[in-house]
Amino acid sequence: MTDKRNGPVPVSDPNAAMLAGRTAHGTPTTEFWGEAGRPTPNRRTPVPHYETTGYEFGDETRSRAEQIIARYPHPRSALLPLLHLVQSEEGFLSRDGLLFCADLVGISEAEASGTATYYTMYKREPCGEHLVSVCTNTMCAALGGDAIFARLCDRLGVGHEQTAGEPGTPGSVTIEHVECLAACDFGPVVTVNYELFDKQTPDSAEELVTALQRGERPHPTRGAPLTSFKQAELQLAGFWDGREDDVDAPSAAPESLRGVQLAADRGWTAPPMPSDPPPFPDLPEKK
Repeated sequence: MTDKRNGPVPVSDPNAAMLAGRTAHGTPTTEFWGEAGRPTPNRRTPVPHYETTGYEFGDETRSRAEQIIARYPHPRSALLPLLHLVQSEEGFLSRDGLLFCADLVGISEAEASGTATYYTMYKREPCGEHLVSVCTNTMCAALGGDAIFARLCDRLGVGHEQTAGEPGTPGSVTIEHVECLAACDFGPVVTVNYELFDKQTPDSAEELVTALQRGERPHPTRGAPLTSFKQAELQLAGFWDGREDDVDAPSAAPESLRGVQLAADRGWTAPPMPSDPPPFPDLPEKK
């Protein structure tokens, strides 16, 4: 392989020639990323890996899967809650779970994998009893989200999407940093199994994680009582198993309703919908 500007690029493995490039400093490399963090010309994203567990889903899961599919006019539309259903049993998405869902709705493994890899809620590594998510998007990061994530990683001795303790066992905790948790008015925000813990600090977040490791389940700032990751996944699949009241748990707070209250105090109203709305304008012809 030859770089027109810098001459031949030494490659020990002929197959690696497709991945060869140069770092930002001009050093020849066959690595996917240069030493300065700059991508080489033909960087390839690794193929998603799913662990094969040999797990067999029982009659109750199959019955629940049929109930999920019956909710939709087309079976393939049921894929997302089905993926949550299998995660509620294994604690992550194995290849066995992926194939189970794909076969039920009549799609290929590649189609199911393409969906599962698009959404970060589907985990390819076994999760702990609790999944702790720290928002590090712009607002929360500016308010201290990065410091919270760093403190928790140091406290647990693990990094992003890694688990402290044996996955699935009591007190085990998986940590991740995530994009916006849709609670910017309460930042920095941490969720445990997708339940909100608002206005966190490094100290309060560390206390929260320590309590989880002791086997405690602190009550979220808003919303339903805390449960396990597997139970939360079952709820996301649409099955509440005696926790129906969780749906009605309070989630609003004065900060979220400030705009509504301000409008009421000042008599602001939106213009009413016209009884005879104007027609849509003509659309340009597609070429």
